[in-house]
Amino acid sequence: MRNSNMVTGAVLVAVGCILLLSNLGYINFSWDYIWPMALLLPGIYLHFAFFTKMDKNPGNLVPAGILTTYGLMAYAVAFFGWGTMADIWPFILIGISIGLFELYVFGTREKGLLIPVAILGGLGLMFLTRTYFLLDLRKFLIPVILIAIGLLLLARRERKQ
Repeated sequence: MRNSNMVTGAVLVAVGCILLLSNLGYINFSWDYIWPMALLLPGIYLHFAFFTKMDKNPGNLVPAGILTTYGLMAYAVAFFGWGTMADIWPFILIGISIGLFELYVFGTREKGLLIPVAILGGLGLMFLTRTYFLLDLRKFLIPVILIAIGLLLLARRERKQ
């Protein structure tokens, strides 16, 4: 019997026992703290497989980063309630950015990946800081970014002439 069949079989027996004991009233079991593992465990497994050289495909780091981030978000929701999503929803964008950034760092180093990383990560961080009122983006950060981009464009034009 292959090891993966043994692990799968053991997990199914354990889950079945827990559900049976819960349904009979012997233990108090709640899916609220278990379902986030459906996101978190595959993400952790994909990371583990890549970094232990079981799977050398760096493309798997994209779903690994996304699933791990979303799994952690799901645990925040499980512990603090669905109202938490009103504050942590920017991590949806940040999770995608993390997955793409991992592909860039540990994969091909293709510079084109940094564009969606910067856009999604920047938007996620911008919305996250707005959510927590750490910095009023309309007053400070956005104008400073616009000024910096404008100065870079002007400096680039002067060099070409």
